[in-house]
Formats: sequence, C-alpha cells, structure tokens
Amino acid sequence: MHSPRWLSRFGDATRLAETYRTGRVLLAGDAAHVHPPMGGQGLNLGIQDAFNLGWKLAAEVDGWAPDGLLDSYQTERHPVAAAVLDTVRAQAVLMSPEPNAQAVRRLPSELMDFEDVNRHLVEKITAIGIRYDLGEGPALLGRRLRDIALGTGRLYERMHDGRGLLLDRTGRLSVAGWADRVDHVVDVGDELDEPAVLLRPDGHVAWVGDDQADLCRAVPRWFGARTDRSVREER
Repeated sequence: MHSPRWLSRFGDATRLAETYRTGRVLLAGDAAHVHPPMGGQGLNLGIQDAFNLGWKLAAEVDGWAPDGLLDSYQTERHPVAAAVLDTVRAQAVLMSPEPNAQAVRRLPSELMDFEDVNRHLVEKITAIGIRYDLGEGPALLGRRLRDIALGTGRLYERMHDGRGLLLDRTGRLSVAGWADRVDHVVDVGDELDEPAVLLRPDGHVAWVGDDQADLCRAVPRWFGARTDRSVREER
C-alpha cells in the first residue's frame, strides 16, 4: 500500500452519557455517545436521536406536549445507544488478528448462513429492528412502520409535515379533538396488516387496534389533551 489519497484514524473509545437531559439541556448524537465507526452505525444513531427528540421538543414549544413526553426521549433512545455500543465492541473484538478472536469470528460467520440470524444482524446494524417499549400489545407496537403504499401515494410522503397519523382501514375511527396534531387516512390500501394503527411523527407505531374507546385512551399519551378547536377543524 502506498501513495494514499486520504487518511484517517480512530481509537476504540466507547462512551455513553448517563443521562440525555438535565433541565433545559439535552444531548443527542456524538454529544450523547461516541464509538469507533465499525458498521457505519454512528450517523444513523445520531439522526434517529434527533428524529425522536425533534417532534417532542416541537410539542413542548407548541404547548400541547403531555406530561413526560420529553423525558421519553431518554427512556427510548438511551437503550438503543447502549445496544449499538455493545455491537461495536463485539465487532472490534472480531477484527482482532489474535487466534482466539479469529476462532470466535468463525462461529458467527457460520451462523450467518441461517436466514433468521442474518435478518437479526441486519436489523440490529441498520436499526430497523428497534422496538420502543410502549407496553403490551401486537408485535408492531413500538416499531417503525415501513413505507407502505397507500390508496394514493406512499406512507412516508404523508409524514413530511411532522404530524401524527391514524391509518384506518375500518373507516369508522376518529381523532376528533386532535385534528390539529394528527391526520386521519382512511384510503390505506392492502399492505397494512392491522385494522388501524396510530403513528407518531417519527414513524413508530403508538397504537394498534380497531376500538374507538381504546384509541381515545392511547392518543393523549403522545398528543396531549383534546381541544375544541381540533373538533371544529375535523368537522
């Protein structure tokens, strides 16, 4: 190897802040966690921090954030960073030229011949497998919904405004009272396997079901109290 056009170096330090919030100070991205660049996970981790935090800060600024919403940023994202640091540490060990490390490396190499193992590792490194702990419920609860086709256009195109979204295949649910914060889409299409889902602005599923009363209990947790103005707007 000679005549390099570009050089960089990095250490093996891994650090994670104990808390992401102290009063009005919040940490995200490299301010909250640092690690070697194996797997290319750092950029995605930091962007997802910002994506999780951004809509919650906006809710605080706009005055409709329910109690605890901003604190859920720490609750949801801190474990994700801890898991990434574990993965990077494991990758660093597997890269070692020492015989013991190479023996360990051969074992996951064999396991990667299994499709389920491959999928698990891919979802871990790409962060597609993240499932926030939003309580008991279907497997989709807490996960980010993929970019499904709707009756018109695609899901992610509908989410550019940073609002919540109710995808309702039943056609009989309502978000009256939250229409200034949550959009209601009935023309969903066939790719959604559930009768209805409530999406947070970051694309993660906050509720799954088909019961209006249950929906009305779930919406305030993420979108605050209903308002008369919202009811008038939906009508």
